[in-house]
Amino acid sequence: MTVWDRPEPPTRPVPLDRERIVAAAVALADEGGLEAVSLRKVAARLNAGPMRLYGYISTKEELFDLMVDEVQAEILPEGQPADWREALGTLAHRTRRTALRHEWLADLLGGRPSLGPNGLAVTEATLAALDGLADVDTVMRAVETVSAYVTGAIRREIAALRAERATGLSDREWQRAHGPHVTRMLATGRFPALAKAVHDGTDVDAETTFTTGLEWVLDAVSTRLVRPPV
Repeated sequence: MTVWDRPEPPTRPVPLDRERIVAAAVALADEGGLEAVSLRKVAARLNAGPMRLYGYISTKEELFDLMVDEVQAEILPEGQPADWREALGTLAHRTRRTALRHEWLADLLGGRPSLGPNGLAVTEATLAALDGLADVDTVMRAVETVSAYVTGAIRREIAALRAERATGLSDREWQRAHGPHVTRMLATGRFPALAKAVHDGTDVDAETTFTTGLEWVLDAVSTRLVRPPV
């Protein structure tokens, strides 16, 4: 029986339910990452005994599942765009913005499918955007391709943000600090393609990079969307 199907115990003596537990866990994770979340710390925030939480949640993994489902409500748009590219693009950008608000989400994306009500609704919205545009196997591969790009891009962006906080250096400051070493290495002539990229490439912000890559992935997906025969 999943955590969503299991009934909750009585709330006495301290009022308690999964909604309050998950809200406390999300707040802890927003403040300090997943390492800041434990059943003991969640219980302390709720002024409840740690053992009481086991009546609602059996493991920390179940708690993580509930946390992911909770914030996936922020991914769902209010309506379903008629155009499949707009629909998938909207979901991708909302996923990115949600992960930037809750950076810990990046650590839990890309695993097994989320089976909570919000996770299933996100999956339904994604599949519905492509429904009827190709056979079901092609649709599934298309969804997996877009998801792989979105997850990878989000993890890369958040890893950069974490590195910036850990070092106290922005990307530009980090590049300047390592500039002399890179210049010496490029001067050897061993890395001509890299040298061209460094000297001639254009720096763009993270959102532009994400949007451009997403458009290229959707372009590739569009070449595979052939309506199945009736």
